[in-house]
Amino acid sequence: MSLTRRQVTSAALAALPLGAAAAPAHAGARRPRTVYIAGDSTAAQKYSDAAPETGWGMALPFFLRSGLPVANHAVNGRSSKSFVDEGRLDAVLAAIRPGDFLLVQFAHNDEKATDPARHTEPWTTYQDCLRKYLDGARATGARPVLATPVERRRFDAAGDALPTHGEYPAAMRALAAEEGVALLDVQALSLALWQRLGVEATKTYFNWTATEQDNTHFNPPGAIAVARLVVQELLRTRVLASRDVIRLDEAIPPSWITWPAPLS
Repeated sequence: MSLTRRQVTSAALAALPLGAAAAPAHAGARRPRTVYIAGDSTAAQKYSDAAPETGWGMALPFFLRSGLPVANHAVNGRSSKSFVDEGRLDAVLAAIRPGDFLLVQFAHNDEKATDPARHTEPWTTYQDCLRKYLDGARATGARPVLATPVERRRFDAAGDALPTHGEYPAAMRALAAEEGVALLDVQALSLALWQRLGVEATKTYFNWTATEQDNTHFNPPGAIAVARLVVQELLRTRVLASRDVIRLDEAIPPSWITWPAPLS
């Protein structure tokens, strides 16, 4: 499915950093660098009809200085392939500018072998799709950054946290090395975090409610924890400098998370 020009424009405006759409253009004003996110439901903006489900992209701004806004284009249910096929990467590339960052995290839906609209193979079509993000960002003068997929909550009988993404993280790591692109190893770090927290404590990080036991999506504490891992990796890989980061060692109140009304 391809997006119409109006749909692409609407998607781009919906993901603009807060206030960007209304900000006046002043001659000579220096445009701030922006962190764009291309990804799936684990990162995406959630709305009031989905609360308390929270994408980690919603918590990312809490750790970045005010002059480094976030444009979250991640969308529920998308894979590296379907995000491109629907014109969503084109919408990002139409907005992104030299000096910006394109943070790319996919795999959860690439893994769905029974869905040809979304499925990719780790060492072939997954890498081929990811190259489109890298090439597109570079062509605009932006910096692409790959992030391995955040881990689901899954434990074995002995209480050990289990990896769930098969070969996709390894394929992304190999592509990042081949292309000379910064890699945020969110998969490895989140798996280690779930291991430290254990079977019961991790329930307080995922979207477990009275009516739902969701081991993929986060609640506010989980989204904040994963966003913190992302920013730690942005510092480690020197994508961001220490002056770009705030509150990294501080507790972030879950009450800071808000869910706007659904888009009409």
